[in-house]
Amino acid sequence: MQNKDCIALILAGGQGSRLGVLTKKVAKPAVNFGGKYRIIDFPLSNCTNSNIDTVGVLTQYQPLELNSYIGSGQPWDLDRSFGGVYLLPPYMKSESGTWYKGTANAIFQNMNFIQMFNPRNVLILSGDHIYKMNYAKMLEAHNKSDADVTISCIRVPWDQANRFGIMETDRNLRIKNFFEKPENPISNMASMGVYIFKWEILKDYLVKDEQDEKSSNDFGKNIIPKMLKDGRRMYAYKFKGYWKDVGTIYSLWEANMELLHKKPAMNLFDKGWRIYSKNAIQPPHYTAEGAVIKDSMVTEGSVIYGKVKNSIISSGVRIGKNSTVEDSVLFPGVVIEDECIVKKAIIGERSVVMEGSQIGVDDNIVGQTPSKMCSDGIVLIGTDLIIESGTKIAKNVMVE
Repeated sequence: MQNKDCIALILAGGQGSRLGVLTKKVAKPAVNFGGKYRIIDFPLSNCTNSNIDTVGVLTQYQPLELNSYIGSGQPWDLDRSFGGVYLLPPYMKSESGTWYKGTANAIFQNMNFIQMFNPRNVLILSGDHIYKMNYAKMLEAHNKSDADVTISCIRVPWDQANRFGIMETDRNLRIKNFFEKPENPISNMASMGVYIFKWEILKDYLVKDEQDEKSSNDFGKNIIPKMLKDGRRMYAYKFKGYWKDVGTIYSLWEANMELLHKKPAMNLFDKGWRIYSKNAIQPPHYTAEGAVIKDSMVTEGSVIYGKVKNSIISSGVRIGKNSTVEDSVLFPGVVIEDECIVKKAIIGERSVVMEGSQIGVDDNIVGQTPSKMCSDGIVLIGTDLIIESGTKIAKNVMVE
């Protein structure tokens, strides 16, 4: 047994159904972000920067691309002999085998993995949030207060508080009450889904929770309320930086657009806290004569002949002559042919918008029904699609 002080487990098996066609073939943590990243890069990079060298990634839904992307963990300095990164899908056991039934059950099914390192503490993370956080500081606060569990929290707008686990604390940040997605929140102090547990305490609760047939096997619904009821030492850790749950099409688009602010809350250029990723080997991007790029991020391998404004352009994208891309996010390999207009869109990998098409220009087009998933004028186009020449796609439409 290695007796590590803390190891991390990242819950990365989510389907992310609210992201529509973007998660039809990949798990939410594998979705592209910011031109050259995927969502999973943020918790992995946070672990590396926080000197946490042992990370288990719990995968489930459409894991192939995520597993391939993480690989040996080399981009995040997690290809190590002692520790490193481990991919942990559900598996068959001698008695039976089941999918992960909930967040707590996912950890329960990997107790043997955790015990292999015999850690003092276990850091549990969500694989689908965008943020930069020093887990070492949270661990320091956890140890200082001798907490059985420490929950990282952030203040959210009151009108969004019912989407989160909400807590009340005393002046010493000891948690007095915890409510999972309450209809009428009494606080706007929200759980970020970042927990540090004493392993010796947590494993007993995991076993008891698994034996409870009525349990949802969830941390927010079951484990945390039970620990609170038992009078365990539970503390909040206030986080004051940028944090975004990119679980909807709008929040994903908004988080990308926030990278383009003059003073972005999420600073990707911070050399003191780098976000690492696995990138394709691509030549430098090319800007042709007459092309215009304004307030945008353009990744290597892209070829720009047209106009780009306030947009995120991923690797290998091609934008043709007299085409305009504005307020949009283009995933890797997207092609926008000549004479096109693309406004306020997210376009999935390798999709082609053929000559003369107009995306997101008109409010309503006969025969096109707005998608419940798209709002605020956003157009979502899926992966590996061809939009035929001269096509017009209205605002708030999702194309499969």
